[in-house]
Amino acid sequence: MQMARDAGRILIERQGRNLQISSKGDINLVTEADLAAENLIIERISSYYPRHAILAEESGASIVNETAPTSEWKWIIDPLDGTTNYAHGYPCFCVSIAAERNGRIELGVVYDPVREEMFAAERGQGATLNERTIRVSEVDDLNRAMLCTGFPYDVRERTDFARHFTKFTMHAQAVRRDGSAALDLAFVACGRFDGFWEDGLNPWDVAAGLLLIEESGGLVTNYKGAALDIYTPEVLASNGLIHDAMMAVLQY
Repeated sequence: MQMARDAGRILIERQGRNLQISSKGDINLVTEADLAAENLIIERISSYYPRHAILAEESGASIVNETAPTSEWKWIIDPLDGTTNYAHGYPCFCVSIAAERNGRIELGVVYDPVREEMFAAERGQGATLNERTIRVSEVDDLNRAMLCTGFPYDVRERTDFARHFTKFTMHAQAVRRDGSAALDLAFVACGRFDGFWEDGLNPWDVAAGLLLIEESGGLVTNYKGAALDIYTPEVLASNGLIHDAMMAVLQY
């Protein structure tokens, strides 16, 4: 957790300065703060776990110690989820770190440095927010649910997105779009949101949030209800009680 706090401190210290901002696509941004935070996390991991693999948003896949055998452990890192928000001074972004062992997420941390909120989970040990146990909401009716989603960077190529967004707007009590999938998933885990859906995400967007929701009593699948593979783009997450109703909207 201290890695996430220290990376978050970098983000806060550099926010509002004349940041160097570059583009990874038409609308996908990267700032110098992303890179500085990611470098800090990678250096910490490599110092403590030199044989572990790392999958980081800005650096891509790498083995920290390339002379070592392939490790059963992989760290999945998003040093700044919500980069566009951050670049525009909108205070909705976070650091997301997860540890995967033999294909299964075992540890997950999402840190919001603006609110100083640390979401953490360990498989089989529950989920916490600032060390207090959290649970998903008890809303069991989609009509009373507040949902969240994100607009994928290639939204123009995803013809189903507008249809899904419209239908959920009509079926749910409210729909929000904050621009940070990792935080959205953490908010489902602590009951602030009742459900989340998005297509086009990357593993570093969802790895930590997946475990947070599972350990807080919720459910995460793909759009058809199968177990989620974080390396595929469709994510449907909920408190479990409205999962079937959300899935029905997505399949309609």
